[in-house]
Amino acid sequence: MVNENFNGPAAIQALSRNVLTTRFEALDRAVVDNTKRRILDMIGCGIGGSNAPGNSVVAEMVREHAGKGDATLLGYGYKGPADIVAMANCIFGRSFDWGPLVIIMDDGERHASHNSETTVLAAVTVGASQGISGKEVITALVAGDDLVARVQIGSGGGHPGRVPAGSVRRGAGFDEWGTKTTFGAAAIAGRLLGLTDFQLRNAFGIAINMMAGAGGGLWEGANTFKLSQGTAARSGINAAQLAKGGWTGISDPLTSYYASFTGGITQPAMITRDLGTKYYVEQVFKPWPGGRPTNAATQLAISMAQKYDIQSDDIEAAIYRTSPGIATAPHYTKPYKVGNYPTGDSLFSFVYAVANGLSTRTSRGRNFTEEGIRNPQTQALIQRVSLETLDKAEGVELEVRLKDGRKYSEYLLMAVGDPSNPLPREDLIEKFMSQVEFSGKVARRDAETIIGMVEKLENIDNIQKIVELAVKK
Repeated sequence: MVNENFNGPAAIQALSRNVLTTRFEALDRAVVDNTKRRILDMIGCGIGGSNAPGNSVVAEMVREHAGKGDATLLGYGYKGPADIVAMANCIFGRSFDWGPLVIIMDDGERHASHNSETTVLAAVTVGASQGISGKEVITALVAGDDLVARVQIGSGGGHPGRVPAGSVRRGAGFDEWGTKTTFGAAAIAGRLLGLTDFQLRNAFGIAINMMAGAGGGLWEGANTFKLSQGTAARSGINAAQLAKGGWTGISDPLTSYYASFTGGITQPAMITRDLGTKYYVEQVFKPWPGGRPTNAATQLAISMAQKYDIQSDDIEAAIYRTSPGIATAPHYTKPYKVGNYPTGDSLFSFVYAVANGLSTRTSRGRNFTEEGIRNPQTQALIQRVSLETLDKAEGVELEVRLKDGRKYSEYLLMAVGDPSNPLPREDLIEKFMSQVEFSGKVARRDAETIIGMVEKLENIDNIQKIVELAVKK
């Protein structure tokens, strides 16, 4: 239920003004450094995702618009309109579910988010097409990310369309990520395209009419789990373009948003609290592909296989135990299958994460192609992996029983990538380079140059110089 005392028009006016008036010099150094890391991470995810199963079809959709715009498709290098290219880049970026996520409040409260997979590549795509400086892209991105975070936190962090674990309506409702991020894309595009405050408020009022998407992609393992990250970028950019051209939108899009896509607004004060002085951005970086909860399973499986020199053929059983403190949404615990889109089935499966980690001792893009998924050792081991409940409030545990009677068990509270256990710079770089190698499109020398340029992004006069290196020559 929407709070009757909530003044939606005033809130959207304050958010709009903040998007347009935020200055780079006012941003906290940690936020800037985090944002540069997220930009590098998502460019890498876009490059690697360009080679993900099914994405050549998306690339061909962009190719049909060749010569009709100045935006650049990562990996391929095709040129097209910013909205179409941004949609494709964001789909690429979500393809292995490897991007940053999770908003962490000052009190430690955590909100799963998946914002960067739309906002970052929307900012990079529009910024490059307009010849925008690195400093301005960072600023627009932070302001847009902050807006999305505040909109989400206003509903208590609730996700649109979420259903209780175990519900027979699994996958029902709206997509969790393709609604709120449309506002973020509109904010970023609006600033980069030079909208006035009046125009940007209208862009938000237009954007509310352009969001949604079915939430069943994760549950079914369908290609569509990544689609709304792209359509949100496209719709947000279109909303900004229409507003700049004179279109008007509804004056209270936030009230419509909360009434339509969430359980209601529960924390209205959080939407504008410390606005302009506190900027909320995602803080968790994933070391491995797949939903964040699977990263703990992957980490345990790889580390134990290496530590104890475990060979998959010698395993009698592997038991993965999860606590209430780790996300155990139905799509992670459902029976594993190799269905119509094997990549989607495997990215969100505890069983596959354990079997792949133990059998291959790695987890990279190639492990989520059909060839990698159908690895005989991995598929054979899947039959010997089971899930149980851990008798602890937090963390996970993996027990591996070998055929010769040996038994190993290890507990993990939090996978690498959390601010309390951050992904080291060298690991982020290795992740980036592994995706470049997997794509087979971008030269290693160009990738190394991208890394150096992003680390000094505030000094780059035109972000297109970076994007030009992130394509096949």
